[in-house]
Amino acid sequence: MIRVDGLCADAGGQRLLRDVSCAVPAGDVLAVVGPSGSGKTTLGRALLGEAGPGVRLTGDIEIDGRPVTPDMPPAGSTVGYIPQQPAAALTPVRRIGPVLREIARRHTPAPSRRTRRAAIRQAVRAVLARVGLPDDRDLLRRYPHQLSGGQQQRLVIAHALLAGARVLVADEPTTGQDSLNRRDVATELRGLAATGVAVVLLTHDLHLARAVADSTLVLDRGTVVASGPPDTVLDHTGPARPAPTPTDQPQSTVITDRPQSTQTADRADGAGQLLRVTGLTAAHHGRTVLHDIDMVIGPGQRLALVGRSGSGKTTVARCLAGLHPPSGGSIELDGRRLACSIDRRQRADLAAVQYVFQDPRASFQPYAALLDQVARPAVRLHRQPTTDALRTAHDLLRQVGIGDALAARRPNRLSGGELQRAALARALVARPRLLVCDEITSGLDHANQDRILGLLDELCRTHRLALLVITHDPDVVDRLADHVTVLDDGRGIEHGPAATLLTAGRQPLTRALLDPDLPRPRDPDLPRHLPRPATTSSTGEMSTT
Repeated sequence: MIRVDGLCADAGGQRLLRDVSCAVPAGDVLAVVGPSGSGKTTLGRALLGEAGPGVRLTGDIEIDGRPVTPDMPPAGSTVGYIPQQPAAALTPVRRIGPVLREIARRHTPAPSRRTRRAAIRQAVRAVLARVGLPDDRDLLRRYPHQLSGGQQQRLVIAHALLAGARVLVADEPTTGQDSLNRRDVATELRGLAATGVAVVLLTHDLHLARAVADSTLVLDRGTVVASGPPDTVLDHTGPARPAPTPTDQPQSTVITDRPQSTQTADRADGAGQLLRVTGLTAAHHGRTVLHDIDMVIGPGQRLALVGRSGSGKTTVARCLAGLHPPSGGSIELDGRRLACSIDRRQRADLAAVQYVFQDPRASFQPYAALLDQVARPAVRLHRQPTTDALRTAHDLLRQVGIGDALAARRPNRLSGGELQRAALARALVARPRLLVCDEITSGLDHANQDRILGLLDELCRTHRLALLVITHDPDVVDRLADHVTVLDDGRGIEHGPAATLLTAGRQPLTRALLDPDLPRPRDPDLPRHLPRPATTSSTGEMSTT
């Protein structure tokens, strides 16, 4: 179905892809993995017959026996694309039903108008069933923004299948999704392959790659460094990659060698209370989304907040950062009530509580130099001279793996993973006492995730930095968290030591969320949904002291 032979990509004298070859038969899943900047996206775009500005492609690509180039894109709708942010592929001002019927009308032949209408209705019903969406009037009358992220993703797949796609390129489909949604994605991808669709999966999620892929291609700096079945190519620490060159080594005075797990006794003891949240309640568009949340975090401690997508985790973070007004309860820092609005907080409080957004691209100005933006908190919050602030920003950017060349670029020329690391550096420039991290490793490859977790761990140990880590990744919980709080529908349903909840959580939801593994390919026991926990009452004060 797909044949790639000797594909090279060059831009401005830089080799983005070097002699890449692979084949994907109909009904197979190829997982393309590798660190940020390895060429995954360039390969995915080439399969769509696209190339970035200034990118020149050489080599051969064939899909269904036909050559594909930027001048000769795939015929019709042969290739579908599932973007990392599915909402970007949906028309926000059109209801779901009319769009589906319009696509079906273009690709559903029928001898008469009457039979054509019936055929269109049947095609829409069939594709909704195929992707696991209900065929009801309520869904068809909604707008895309009224769907969850997982539903939006399935809708994008439905569009591609209605248009007759025989190949699907899925770009990081599990980024920022909880374990339950990751299992749904695994089900969907294997189900598509079972119907004869060739799937190319671009991903950092090695658990997903192991679970769904028939073959794996590992890229590093545009070169194929390994290929074959996922069980032989991917080990438990990530894809094989060449040893780093001297310029790749972390330029850090903070990161040191660290144990595999941070559930150790040499952490800060966390004496005292830095942050106390009591009875936090919040609403969104008139609907209560947080119910009486309590938590305490001491200096040097790390609390992980986990839950389904939409359970209220980000709302907690935004309340702490002064970006969402609570409707009840209190937030205290050092025993003082913290102003609810960021506009009313003192400079010292703004510096003390820093928030790293889940979507880093929305937190940077696209056309201002990255280094200048990372340095800005030191100037504004600490009155640091610009020269000193730039030096501090430069050092922290190097610690998170952003070198001089990337630091000089504008954010619109950086990848999402690079911006996630830059956003962390910018928050650290402010010298915070509490760092609120919202899925900051979700777009990172294994090597960069390891670097970031190592940096945060060392800051907690040596500088008594307190962390609130919002994550869907059980590996992050295992390596970084002291305690875990589980949210569901805006309520705390379980809280306890990370080591306990990772292995023996009481709630079925807790166990499902903190299980990193996915079933093997074509596992018939793969669950699509999990019952709600038996109780949704709060377990009392969520204290990490």
